[in-house]
Amino acid sequence: MSRLFKATVKDNSPLITDHYLLTLQPLEKIKRPSPGNFFMLSVDDSLDPLLKRPFSIYRSTAGEIQIIYRVVGKGTTILSNRKAGDTLEVIGPLGNKFPLKKKQDNIILIAGGLGIAPILSLAESVIPPAPSLLKAGIKRPRLKDKTNKMMPHLFYGARTKKEIICMDELKAIGIDPVISTDDGTFGKKGNIVNVLKKFITRNSSNISNYSFYACGPEPMLKALSPLSAKHKLNMHVALEQNMACGLGTCLGCVVKTTKGYKRICKEGPVFPIEEIIWE
Repeated sequence: MSRLFKATVKDNSPLITDHYLLTLQPLEKIKRPSPGNFFMLSVDDSLDPLLKRPFSIYRSTAGEIQIIYRVVGKGTTILSNRKAGDTLEVIGPLGNKFPLKKKQDNIILIAGGLGIAPILSLAESVIPPAPSLLKAGIKRPRLKDKTNKMMPHLFYGARTKKEIICMDELKAIGIDPVISTDDGTFGKKGNIVNVLKKFITRNSSNISNYSFYACGPEPMLKALSPLSAKHKLNMHVALEQNMACGLGTCLGCVVKTTKGYKRICKEGPVFPIEEIIWE
């Protein structure tokens, strides 16, 4: 089963300002993605831009894949103008996945900005799907051992209320996230890492029973590192990075770790947080 395939744009709809939900329908059978995986997408048939862009998997539905992206430059601007019926070249799924344990009751999820997309995918993989999702044909990777009994805690940070997305999807699976915004326009005011610190302090006696999974901008992940070290947390983070090939051959997305330099596209994007050496 090839990881290089063509896919038809089924829908490319705006969510909020400069944020889009892209739904693709592969033209052949592909390997089913897992939370943490990503795809490399061509945004046009021309040679400008030449390189594909990496995007985290948001959802895998019946015969479709979904990606949430933000318009930040030439490539994503072109992508935002793609219409239903257009064809894109895709490579994936690529990278590793969030390492869920078979027997795991206590899960803490931390998302910053667009990091909510793979984090929501992870949340859905450990929560039994609601009837409305089943009716919509949404299929999700599930743990083989269905021992999860507790609803994951989700801490979600954004710059402002206008950048909060996926609230309906979170509600549909029964998650009431703890939200903070930098400007205080929604939820708690300030950094989501500071909010998480208070939770950890309140639950310090049994915090070792929790597993933490995070995705978001580098400053957020970097701020989580000393917190994780102080409390000896079991934490994995998904790194966000520009990539050239996505296959590990160009060495353009390396990160310094305690075990030497690692390729985010190949050995990652998910790493134990204690392995990352933050510059």
